[in-house]
Amino acid sequence: MAKGGTMILGSDSHTRYGALGTMAVGEGGPELAKQLLKNTWDINYPKVVLVYLTGAPRRGVGPHDVAIALVKATFASGFVNNCVLEFCGPGIAALPIDYRNGIDVMTTETTCLSSIWETDEVTQRFLAVHGRAADYKKLTPADLAYYDGVVEVDLSAIRPMIALPMHPSNAFTIEELNANLEDILHACEQDVQKLIGRKDVQLDLCSKIENGKLRVDQGVIAGCAGGGFENICAAADIIKGHNIGSDAFTFSVYPASTPIYMELVKNGVVADLMEAGTVVKTAFCGPCFGAGDTPANNAFSIRHTTRNFPNREGSKLQSGQISSVALMDARSIAATAANKGYLTPATAFDVEYKGQKYHFDQNIYANRVFDSKGKADPNVEIQFGPNIKDWPEMSALPENLIVKVVSEIHDPVTTTDELIPSGETSSYRSNPLGLAEFALSRKDPAYVGRAKEVQKAQKAIEAGTCPLDALEELKPVMSKIQAAYPEVGEGNVGVGSTIFAVKPGDGSAREQAASCQKVLGGWANIAVEYATKRYRSNLINWGMLPFLTDADHEALPFKNGDYIFVPNVRKAVEEKKDVINAYVVGDELKEIQLKLGDLTDAERQIILDGCLINYYKATK
Repeated sequence: MAKGGTMILGSDSHTRYGALGTMAVGEGGPELAKQLLKNTWDINYPKVVLVYLTGAPRRGVGPHDVAIALVKATFASGFVNNCVLEFCGPGIAALPIDYRNGIDVMTTETTCLSSIWETDEVTQRFLAVHGRAADYKKLTPADLAYYDGVVEVDLSAIRPMIALPMHPSNAFTIEELNANLEDILHACEQDVQKLIGRKDVQLDLCSKIENGKLRVDQGVIAGCAGGGFENICAAADIIKGHNIGSDAFTFSVYPASTPIYMELVKNGVVADLMEAGTVVKTAFCGPCFGAGDTPANNAFSIRHTTRNFPNREGSKLQSGQISSVALMDARSIAATAANKGYLTPATAFDVEYKGQKYHFDQNIYANRVFDSKGKADPNVEIQFGPNIKDWPEMSALPENLIVKVVSEIHDPVTTTDELIPSGETSSYRSNPLGLAEFALSRKDPAYVGRAKEVQKAQKAIEAGTCPLDALEELKPVMSKIQAAYPEVGEGNVGVGSTIFAVKPGDGSAREQAASCQKVLGGWANIAVEYATKRYRSNLINWGMLPFLTDADHEALPFKNGDYIFVPNVRKAVEEKKDVINAYVVGDELKEIQLKLGDLTDAERQIILDGCLINYYKATK
């Protein structure tokens, strides 16, 4: 589907085909539902940042090294947040397509909106190998091009990198880390301890130091970032003639697709890897989201995958257990494997890279992939498993709103993995209420119970009974509100929950991070800022108010357990007000200000209707 000069909207945050000349964006499921219903994808015109590449990578430096360096340089500052990155410059000519794809898929971790690359004969040859030469289109900046910012990357200056737990931006050169092991690892341990906030779980990275070297427990090359043909071929070239040893260290490789796997079998790469002790597994992106090679307790895994968020690799913070992941390029992972698990940059190995050529065999797909040719067969019955459930009814935004803060998160960034975990929840992805039981389970285990308790009031309202009888603690809250707003009461008020997080929504595009809150009675999020557009869009599409606060997160005017009253909230949305006056309900009503930020007319209507489902139901 990737063609020069076209666009693709995908449901995974790592939807990226920029190196093929396609501008691709990862969004939540509701945004894709709009496309299935033949509607448009509407956003404000994004800022565009030039990523200007010069030089050529040195031997042993791979795409993940470049990508990690780019994430380190841009993530914390938000320099490219929700921007489109344009990759141009003379350095592109030095990069094969697999290399470009490997950098491109990781642009998601900068929190940019999308990325697009200058195309050339290298792009054209890649498409031709796949029988799609006609899909090539030359893309290059105009003679005079304007950008909102520039990131300059000298490829020759990039060194083998490692992103320590628990974010791709927590990056160092491997050389720098090896020279300062105790200091850097100890600082990482302290940062992780602050992040997880639990005394019963202690990450111990310094125990991995043996004779002045860092000994890791596991190496994994997998998925859209690591499982490319050239990455695995280079890894095999490095490890050939060596072996991983018979100790606890393990090394697994997952090709990114079955055609890649078959070509690696044909050209002998799989044999070279297996002879060295590597376990070559099926084409599967599982290790990236916690469904394969889950590390043991306190194990330290190095991976050429996309993310190393808390618990992303499938472990759980329970019974005093913890494990961690660092991101590295396939080449340095192979060098470490060849060195029996001692952290080693690929540049330390004098390797003759064979530069194997990729040959695409379409028979795998032709023989196995079903193609309906665009026509449905009405005689085939759709089968629903026991965990495919209908969505519960969702109410429209009321005239006035009372929300209780049921979770307060002060981490610098809150990932979607922390809002709703991956891995063990997979079988519930089409069961809204079942999946919601896992919401914030790794960050705030008490959240679900608190949200359900508040939801009793809204359910009473929807059933036509008194919410005060359903939720006793609401009585003094309503008394304070009605003393100042006597008109607020039956028929014009809604009750629900909200969470506060400093910067929620980094990571996956999964809409369940928002929908799970909604089905538990969530009416809003309150944040200092939103990490990504896609998470904010998910909130809106599930009828939740994406509130912003200018308050210092360490001195908030409200706290966990407080009720917040938002009078005339529906009118404020209808009248496109940016600043909304609200009140923290205590001994008195304490006024605060919440902002909604930019909203399109359609987004406002979705919020008013209560969710995207209601919006489309109303516009049939």
